[in-house]
Amino acid sequence: MLIRALIVLLLVLNLGVALWWISRPPPMPPIVQADAMPGVAPLQLLSETNAAPPRAASAAVVPVVSQCLAFGPFDDASEVAQAQSRLRAQAVQSQPRREYAGTARSWKVLLPPAASMDAAEAAAQRVADAGFKDYFLVREGDDARAVALGLYRSETTARERVATLATAGFEAVLEPVGAGPPEHWLDVGAPADFDPAAAQALVAAARIEPIDCGQLAPAATHPAR
Repeated sequence: MLIRALIVLLLVLNLGVALWWISRPPPMPPIVQADAMPGVAPLQLLSETNAAPPRAASAAVVPVVSQCLAFGPFDDASEVAQAQSRLRAQAVQSQPRREYAGTARSWKVLLPPAASMDAAEAAAQRVADAGFKDYFLVREGDDARAVALGLYRSETTARERVATLATAGFEAVLEPVGAGPPEHWLDVGAPADFDPAAAQALVAAARIEPIDCGQLAPAATHPAR
């Protein structure tokens, strides 16, 4: 009886194993690593990378002023503006200037003519925002696109006005009135490779004169291209 019971038990166990084998779920597909797939970069932790951080862009090199010259005289302010535009790619600094031969009867203070009327209007708005009420935007004549900031009989008083404006961040200039017609010049600060003769031909200036580089205001600085 014991042997028969063992045989029956073995048959039942074998039958159970056979049923489990038949009813088992299909095997899971193998996991494919990303680096084994063509065209797909493998995943990698940031801490595992050895790439160097991107380098910061190098700062632009500002050319050094090595020579300062005056080109002129020109007939009017518009010719000076054209000359300034033509030399902008070569010069480090440039600014218009007027020379007078006679004796002044009064003095005017103004911000020099801007490149456009929009720029002049923006300059006038900055003057107003700074709290200065005595100003006028000039739209015609030699001072077109300038911001007039006062007319004074005394040169000393006019210079005090210029100093007050400078304290507020405005590069105002002082010019005589009644000293005869002005001569218009363009003062230029340029690097060592600047060719004065070629520049003179480009702007059709009658003369070139050396000047002190201290005459050039910092506000006139612009990078050469």
